[in-house]
Amino acid sequence: MSALSGRDLGPGFAASGWPADEARRLAGLIELFLSLPGPAIPGGSFPDFARLQDRLETSVRGNDPEAIEERLLELYAHLHMNEAPYSADERRRMDAAGGYWNHAGGLSPLLKAAPWIDEHTASVDFGAGNGLQGLLLQVLCPHARTVQIEISARMAEIGEALREWLGVSPDRVDWVVDDVRNVPATGYGFIYLYRPVRPDGPGRDFYTRFAREVESEARPPVIFSIADCLRGFLSDRYEVFYGDGHLTCFRPVDYSESDS
Repeated sequence: MSALSGRDLGPGFAASGWPADEARRLAGLIELFLSLPGPAIPGGSFPDFARLQDRLETSVRGNDPEAIEERLLELYAHLHMNEAPYSADERRRMDAAGGYWNHAGGLSPLLKAAPWIDEHTASVDFGAGNGLQGLLLQVLCPHARTVQIEISARMAEIGEALREWLGVSPDRVDWVVDDVRNVPATGYGFIYLYRPVRPDGPGRDFYTRFAREVESEARPPVIFSIADCLRGFLSDRYEVFYGDGHLTCFRPVDYSESDS
């Protein structure tokens, strides 16, 4: 498909309120999704891809930024797989920890992350699902390594197929199939999480340890947190530099560009 051939949607998104750099990345995502064939995932995980891709292309031709964004979100949510194939045991473990069921984090984290990631950054997603968010970060902001922590082996398999579909090099993506509560939060420059567990019971121990580990780093990471439960566990070594009620972004108070 070539709905964007010879045109640039960035200025239209900027005129509708998006910051110029985010508008350019948003347009880039649209171009990417319109240029790809349907993902050939065993088991037919994305049956509505072609229909939603056609709807997105039609909206681009209509040149209404709001309608285009809505159609893009539909396609993005479909690829994110809200109906995730967790096993009965994985569901039991997720419920026990109060984990969220693979809800899509949205476009905002993807569009706002670029200033905090460079080619040397190691990023991680705690509770990655099929890894779409981390993979799209690699597409928009190519960097050294993305670690995807996910309890479901099947979701990791689907994620590997998505990695290949999106053209992300295998040496840039590592999967850790495990409970997020078992994985240290050390060694990263950028962390993304969507409330992987509740902040009480077993989850309280997770956030307490998580905060201790990131703050002990010589260069503490930037953290993008959706439906945030972390703020009350971090010390004054961290500050919130962006928040909209859905996405909360933290950085160490002494952050410099060399830290990424």
